[in-house]
Amino acid sequence: MSSDTHKQWSVLAMNTVAFATNFAVWTMFSIIGIKIKQELNLTDTQFGVLVATPILTGSLSRLPLGIMTDRFGGRIVFFIQMLLVAIPTYGLAFASEYWQYLVIGLFVGLAGGSFAIGIAYTSACFSEERQGMAMGIFGAGNAGAAITNLVAPMIVVAYGWQMVPKVYSVAMILMALLFWFFTFNDPKQQERKRTGKHVSLSEQLAPLKETRVWRFGLYYYFAFGGFVALALWLPKYYVGEYELDLKTASLITMIFTLPSGIVRAFGGWLSDKYGARTINWGVFWVCLTCLFFVSYPQTTMVIHGIDGDLHFNIGVSLISFTLLVFLIGIAQGIGKASVYRIIHDYYPNNMGSVGGMVGAIGGLGGFSLPIVFGAASDLSGVRSSCFMVLFGLVALCMILMHFAIKHIEVERGIYTDQTING
Repeated sequence: MSSDTHKQWSVLAMNTVAFATNFAVWTMFSIIGIKIKQELNLTDTQFGVLVATPILTGSLSRLPLGIMTDRFGGRIVFFIQMLLVAIPTYGLAFASEYWQYLVIGLFVGLAGGSFAIGIAYTSACFSEERQGMAMGIFGAGNAGAAITNLVAPMIVVAYGWQMVPKVYSVAMILMALLFWFFTFNDPKQQERKRTGKHVSLSEQLAPLKETRVWRFGLYYYFAFGGFVALALWLPKYYVGEYELDLKTASLITMIFTLPSGIVRAFGGWLSDKYGARTINWGVFWVCLTCLFFVSYPQTTMVIHGIDGDLHFNIGVSLISFTLLVFLIGIAQGIGKASVYRIIHDYYPNNMGSVGGMVGAIGGLGGFSLPIVFGAASDLSGVRSSCFMVLFGLVALCMILMHFAIKHIEVERGIYTDQTING
């Protein structure tokens, strides 16, 4: 019989790998979408809608999937979810018109709902003092975006983009089978089943009336939604701004996606040790600074001097841009973990519903931001306008967090790490 420790780590390992597989499927339009854009001659706005469509379903499905996980347990819900995702993923290879890609993409997007299942399942299996670490390790499954950046271009070059969804669907079925054989029912769900005491739907949804939950959602809208949006948008940005080929652009994008996923576990540890709000505040400052520089468009300036015209080129070089984006990715990775540590501090018994809602809001960031990026690019004619949008978003997060802290100080008359987690 397996020990409790063995069960915990086996569940965590399978949750993380399953989430990474789902995330790779969820973001595959970032690569195959570029080929589809070329075939159908799409505008930037249409491309933004295309890559964002799966993100919409993945976002909206997180709340119901989180509630189902609290009710039925993560093992069975995760297993069924993966099997359901494999079907439309395979079907994507046979689409040929824009509307078909959008419709099938909506069903493929269920892959993004895996986060709400896994985060609740992981939280249920670990003790209070290990919550940040466990959820951070699970969240490292975001590195699935890097898997797509690495694997998908190779498949596209060798066999054409239609082979990518075929390979991914087979991988998803194999992952579902491995998951079933190496995981266990979570203890909280087993206890509820034994006693017959299940949390009612109204009790699960009650915390969603609190403003704090929606504020946490905005933080995650930037930290996670911004990450997903950039993971989808960067390959195209590198191709257009720096004239790289698709394979090279995808590989360089891994400098953003891979560390951002892996560092999430470190972000969980930092949040456990120093307080989630403190870490979040630092994350916002790093992002604000880096986004200020990458927002500046490539500029040519002519000064009419005494002895003739003086020409200046102002802009961010490829190396500098990649370094700044790398720092943004690291900060967002840590921020994704710290937000969920805050959620557990306040709602340890509602990780499915509250975590699902916050995850849904964050996922909606991954859906809406690429569309906003495309519209901003089409309207302004400036590629770096996408980073201007993110700059404004993180500034808003910081303003709201500042006033939330001040409000708590006034109410309690005390300033401790526990109070500033609001």
